[in-house]
Amino acid sequence: MDVSTPVGGPWLVVGLGNPGPEYAANRHNVGFMVADLLAERIGGRFKRAGKAQAQVVEGRIGPPGPANRRVILAKPMSYMNLSGGPVNALREFYKVPVANIVAVHDELDIDYGTLRLKLGGGDNGHNGLKSMTKAMGADYHRVRFGIGRPPGRMQVADFVLKDFSSAERKELDYFVDRAADAVECLVIEGLERAQSTYNS
Repeated sequence: MDVSTPVGGPWLVVGLGNPGPEYAANRHNVGFMVADLLAERIGGRFKRAGKAQAQVVEGRIGPPGPANRRVILAKPMSYMNLSGGPVNALREFYKVPVANIVAVHDELDIDYGTLRLKLGGGDNGHNGLKSMTKAMGADYHRVRFGIGRPPGRMQVADFVLKDFSSAERKELDYFVDRAADAVECLVIEGLERAQSTYNS
């Protein structure tokens, strides 16, 4: 375990996206896809979280012993631009330190399928991050899933709200699986180890 691993309290892993079947396969919803896979791995099902506008799964990841972590997986149901409110409500309810929060989100400035993990920083124009930072500060972890830039003159808003292309879908399951591995590594072994393994 490295020094960047916070030790107290549970972890809150937030997949960012938009609720509803019409958005389910959008590039902007890759955070939801990673959260769904993590829920499957811990054998849990998302359910409504009390008063918070979110769906959650509670469980544990990691081997038995000191590396085992209590984790709350969450999908805000408020639409991307308003993610901060539900995430902050869950943080307060579960008493999660901000440094134990992980946001999994799409990232325009990284090639498709490439991952970058970091702690803190700006929102790079991402409205979900902007809302989270406004609600609780910027000192949370991010797992940034590259989706690349829009082709030609396509507007960013149109690009992120389109489904992955047929060529991209051929590799999507692999990349989502790798992002879920990166989240688990971050939570269990710390940021430094996760960066050296998954930042490409």
